[in-house]
Amino acid sequence: MSVRLNLPREVDSVPAVRRLLRCALATLRVDRQAGADLEIALTEACANVVKHAGGTESFEVHLDVGQDRCSIDVVDEGEGFDLSVEEGTSPVADSERGRGLFLIKALGENVRMQSAPRMGSLIHFEKSFA
Repeated sequence: MSVRLNLPREVDSVPAVRRLLRCALATLRVDRQAGADLEIALTEACANVVKHAGGTESFEVHLDVGQDRCSIDVVDEGEGFDLSVEEGTSPVADSERGRGLFLIKALGENVRMQSAPRMGSLIHFEKSFA
C-alpha cells in the first residue's frame, strides 16, 4: 500500500496522518509494537515540520506499507535545519527540545536526514516487521 499526501503545515495535519498510518498498519495486521514505534517517529517528523519548517505552507508524507516493512518520507520545502544537531548525542534530560530527531533515530531503521538552507528537508525512516 502506497500513499502520498500533501498536507497543510498546521497542527491538525499531525494526528490526521498518524491515524492514516494506524489504519494501514491495522489492515495489514502489523505487530503492535512496531506500529507504535512508527506512529511515534511519524508524529515527531511531522511535528518538526509544523514547528520549524518556516517558509512553506505545506509538506508531503509518503507512506509505503507492506507485509514485512514500512518506509516513510516526510518532505518539506521550508528553511531547512542544522544537521549537526541530528548527529549529536542524546538530548539533555531536562531539555524541552531536541528529542524528535533522537526518537526517530532510536525507533526507526535506515534513518536518513537531508536538509539545506532555504531548500527544505527530508526525513526518511523504515521499520521491519516481525
